[in-house]
Amino acid sequence: MFSIENIKYSLRNIKHRKTRSILTILSIFIGITTIFIFISFGWGLYAYIQDLSSSTSADKIIIQPRGTGAPGLDTTFKLTDEDLDAIEKTAGVYEVTGAYFKVAEVQQGHQKFYTFLVGMDPKKPMLMEISNIGIIKGRDLQPRETGSVALGYNYLIEDKIFPNSYDINDNIEINGQKVKIVGFYEAVGSPQDDAQIYTTNEFIEELYPNDTNSYGWVVARVDVNNIDKVIQDVEKNLRKERGLEEGKEDFFVQSFEDMIDSYASALNIIIGFVILIALISVVVSAVNTANTMITSVLERIKEIGIIKSIGARNSEIFTIFLFESGFLGFVAGVLGVLLGYISTYIVGRVLESLGWGFLAPYYNIYLFIGCILFATITGAISGVWPAMNASKINPVDALRYE
Repeated sequence: MFSIENIKYSLRNIKHRKTRSILTILSIFIGITTIFIFISFGWGLYAYIQDLSSSTSADKIIIQPRGTGAPGLDTTFKLTDEDLDAIEKTAGVYEVTGAYFKVAEVQQGHQKFYTFLVGMDPKKPMLMEISNIGIIKGRDLQPRETGSVALGYNYLIEDKIFPNSYDINDNIEINGQKVKIVGFYEAVGSPQDDAQIYTTNEFIEELYPNDTNSYGWVVARVDVNNIDKVIQDVEKNLRKERGLEEGKEDFFVQSFEDMIDSYASALNIIIGFVILIALISVVVSAVNTANTMITSVLERIKEIGIIKSIGARNSEIFTIFLFESGFLGFVAGVLGVLLGYISTYIVGRVLESLGWGFLAPYYNIYLFIGCILFATITGAISGVWPAMNASKINPVDALRYE
């Protein structure tokens, strides 16, 4: 049992050996800080992915050409209106739309900026449903509307893309042509996505009349209860329409859920690897704590002999040293969590200001309590063996120890 007298005695010993105690705490709390940082950011990414997966995109499949680079830039592999027709005729497919991706030059004064100009069909807003964003200011594009665009969120902010921000009904210069702004989309949390410009497919064809326009993405709404069969049938129909043999497809079909799962799997590997490194740091810290406690036992052998000679039991000696190591772990855990929270909060705000809002850390009471408990238990376990050795010291031999 941890009596009040034993606890006070342990705290006095820790205070008496300040330098060693501080170094022990330092070695543990660095590892705890690292674990807190990576778990909070990893948890934030999982929350972002969960938010996407719980959106209205579970019934979507995405068809892309097997090009290199960003969608729509490699015209060697392309998707056409004939491909859309083949997909739309597939059983279980309810709705299909294609999206153009073009690199556009945007100019304000003498400053130029290059971004994606995305063409879509406003009657079938499945592309925006995948991103789970809507109009935050102004209105959405109308079917077959030309001469108008909707902008990503960052165009609303001064010095984010250009020195001056834009507003509804302003004109923006795209490829040397003045175009009217009708709306702004919500923030995605990625600088590239929040700098994109959206218009109708018809206006894309006007802006790029001499290009061989092909779809960078084709999105289809399908029977969610039979999605695997639908994907197989879509692949079969596209192979037939494009005259391809099985296994030699120049396209790939993926459900939105599969895409999210692939991101989550990659994230699991990365986060797991990083946490493993942090755990190695904690193990090293635990060894250092054990070494500290062993040294403490050796320094206090005569003191232990005196305590035993006046009636202290082995269990009391054991609890004194166990409490000391556990308390050092607890202090290290509190400091590690505090530093981890401050660090992630500051970094999160910086990332948000840079446009990487989806990388925001996520906090949960279990994260705080878990890290502190982990540090405390790590410290306590590190002190078990030294505490056992201390409790077994013969008081007669201890009093003779020099």
